[in-house]
Amino acid sequence: MRSSVIQRSMARLFIVREATTAHAPIERLFLLSTCIELVRQELKMRPVRGRTSGHVVGGDTIRWEGWQLGLPQMHESLIEHFHPPVFFRDRMIAGRFATFEHDHHFIDRGGTVELRDEVRFIMPLGWPGALVGRWIMVPHIRGLMRRRFAHIQRLAEGDGWRAFIPENAVVTRAP
Repeated sequence: MRSSVIQRSMARLFIVREATTAHAPIERLFLLSTCIELVRQELKMRPVRGRTSGHVVGGDTIRWEGWQLGLPQMHESLIEHFHPPVFFRDRMIAGRFATFEHDHHFIDRGGTVELRDEVRFIMPLGWPGALVGRWIMVPHIRGLMRRRFAHIQRLAEGDGWRAFIPENAVVTRAP
């Protein structure tokens, strides 16, 4: 797994990157990554508005509510770009961050697939927000990304994926 963090102090923009490789079909990995139930399990938050079950597609919104870091949280995302099975982006449209975008890349390497994610966010509240971003949010987000990758990889490389992907699921390839 590779990771990197970049912080630009003037804009308080944080970038967290993670990548891993899985031995499974790209379509399976894409569908697991877009599965709301799987995200619910990983985040320990529940979808309460917009798409609340199944798999997200372009244009969907999802409002998540629950607890993170001991505080009640709300995060509403728009699936802004959607190019199956190689890319999608979710962008926060309401929540505690000043901005939050999460890019999901799937790169077929012929026998393996590289999953590469990048989260970009800006914290509100000036320098106190920047401190919270650097010392609390970056490690928290990195941990969530690593656990998500490990979970998706375990499911995709075994039989666990069958609980999250319907028999008749089809991924239309991006042009």
